[in-house]
Amino acid sequence: MDDATRSLAERIAASPAGIDAARRLSEAQARRVIEDWASWARPTQLAPAGAWRVWLMLAGRGFGKTRSGAEWVRARVEMNLARRVALVAPTAADARNVMIEGESGLLAVAPKLFRPLWEPSKRRVTWPNGAIATAFSADEPARLRGPQHDAAWCDELAAWRYDEAWDNLMLGLRLGSDPRCVVTTTPRPVRLVRRLMAAGEDGVALTRGTTWENAKNLAPDFLAAIVKRYERTRLGRQELNAELLEDVPGALWTRALLEREGTRVAGAPDAKRIVVAIDPAATSGEDADETGIIVAQIAWDGHGYVLEDLSGRFAPHAWAARALHAYRRFGADRIIGEANNGGEMVEATVRALDPAASFKAVRASRGKAARAEPIAALYEQGRVHHVGAFPALEDQMCGFSGAAAHGPSPDRLDALVWALSELMLQPGEGSSIFEYYRRLYEKNRKDES
Repeated sequence: MDDATRSLAERIAASPAGIDAARRLSEAQARRVIEDWASWARPTQLAPAGAWRVWLMLAGRGFGKTRSGAEWVRARVEMNLARRVALVAPTAADARNVMIEGESGLLAVAPKLFRPLWEPSKRRVTWPNGAIATAFSADEPARLRGPQHDAAWCDELAAWRYDEAWDNLMLGLRLGSDPRCVVTTTPRPVRLVRRLMAAGEDGVALTRGTTWENAKNLAPDFLAAIVKRYERTRLGRQELNAELLEDVPGALWTRALLEREGTRVAGAPDAKRIVVAIDPAATSGEDADETGIIVAQIAWDGHGYVLEDLSGRFAPHAWAARALHAYRRFGADRIIGEANNGGEMVEATVRALDPAASFKAVRASRGKAARAEPIAALYEQGRVHHVGAFPALEDQMCGFSGAAAHGPSPDRLDALVWALSELMLQPGEGSSIFEYYRRLYEKNRKDES
């Protein structure tokens, strides 16, 4: 862009009066102004100077992380600094819907005269100069084992289930004279993010930003809603202010416990029993709590394995269908549903879709903390494993303490506790030590009261 056009772009961006000047632009000038990302971006959205290998952008929701990542890839390709690019997201759908086809994805930011070809069946984006980007899912780390790249864009790294995906990507980031990677993610204190933040001397450049920095480009209703719901909450500090929050004092689970060797595994052995546990939301709609849906198994060695977290906000028929699909897919023995919060509604909803499904209603005779404590003891003894990582579930686990009485209901955690209690705290499942823990906790609580 020439100096005169850049100056005009800066005036348009800085003042509403610039709109009059914009009307006098020719079509070619207007296109050049719009397509010059450096004229519009905030400084924190532009790649830092220096010889970094990884640019780690930790920023809140709505900050503009996706646009920054897409524009960085576009610039590297246009300047012929990147010929083979890896696009890695938590899932294949995320890579397609956000990084490529999204409102701020690669197709949206592409100049009219340099628009790439997107071939979904090949997971491939091809630019007019021959540069190629390939989409990968972090859920399939083995796919990153062979390919080589000279640039990579990793989105929502904190939600990746397998550290192996990152390691395989880095081992293949070796083409050209200056291979680089940009990471755009909302921060969570997971091992991989902490590992990168601690690697500042090893070629990692860190950029931080909040939701509020991009307020003028966000819908007022959105800002009003998130301020009302999340301001001054722990989740708001993480998701909006992009703070990397450590463990809650007194929490039953810690990050160190969940990330120690052996807690996360690549697969589970043969199952002795499998259950799908449901903790239903009392209401439905956008403001409702989530319905917790957890799939877990107990193996023949007595260890428990968390296989899937299928939780989310669903209408009753939708969460029942989701649970039943998991019940059939995993060949589960039983669906477990909490009866306290909804009476017979859970069983009735499930049986309306499949009258033959094996169902067991469970009722809470003790508080959430008392039910969770024996399960936390199982984790401490190394008898429960996660097949991969479950970021949202683990956030609830590490944010829950016996004193927790306020805030959103930990529905994922509740479903986890129901599932593992059914599998591992029942007679015949080697539960004597855990029965001891339960009685000990109850005695201590009575003594304290």
